[in-house]
Amino acid sequence: MMKTSVAKRHPDTLPMNRSAVVSRFSTMLRATFGATLVLITITGCQTPQSKVPAEPATEHSEVIILREGDVIKINFPGAPNLDATEQIRRDGKINLALVGDVTAAGLTPSDLEKEILKLYSSQLVTKEVTVTVTSSTFPVFVTGAVIRPGKVLSDHPITALEAVMEAGGFDYTRADLGHVKVIRTEKGGVKNYTVNLKLALEAKKSTPFYLKPSDIVYVPEKFSWF
Repeated sequence: MMKTSVAKRHPDTLPMNRSAVVSRFSTMLRATFGATLVLITITGCQTPQSKVPAEPATEHSEVIILREGDVIKINFPGAPNLDATEQIRRDGKINLALVGDVTAAGLTPSDLEKEILKLYSSQLVTKEVTVTVTSSTFPVFVTGAVIRPGKVLSDHPITALEAVMEAGGFDYTRADLGHVKVIRTEKGGVKNYTVNLKLALEAKKSTPFYLKPSDIVYVPEKFSWF
């Protein structure tokens, strides 16, 4: 008969019985729980760090664009004899000593300073000039059933009713006073507002509608669908 040999296993390779497995698992669980508890304790004892408050958003002021009717003061720190105060004419220009007419409308004060420096470059020892707006006017346009339709320039806040009066007033034989339109371009689009100016003329309670630069005030005719 052939003898069957049975290989002996090393004690380390013998499969663990159920009780050994449970014992080892319990040991591992206790170690994990202990480490977690220590971590929580350490974390809880730390002083919470306060977040640095975010800086407030900087509001960008609108860029000033010079327009006809604006009154500007021009100072030459190195040559005060050249200082001048000028109003931008309807053609968009001002007149300066030694150089003549200079286009100002459509430029920013900073751009105009650079242009003036170029024109006076050969006459100034101190290359410095400042442009300050001392009075600003803005145009609005009035059309429709008014006496003198066209552009109205104002150097102060102006209402829709005041703009109509600057245009000679209503043509009362045709004007629809209760449905005056204000057409305004803003944020890349065009918005229309309907204003009842009849209330103001009848001394009834109403809120003045203040205009913005380049607004168009349209006084429709009676029975007009527009």
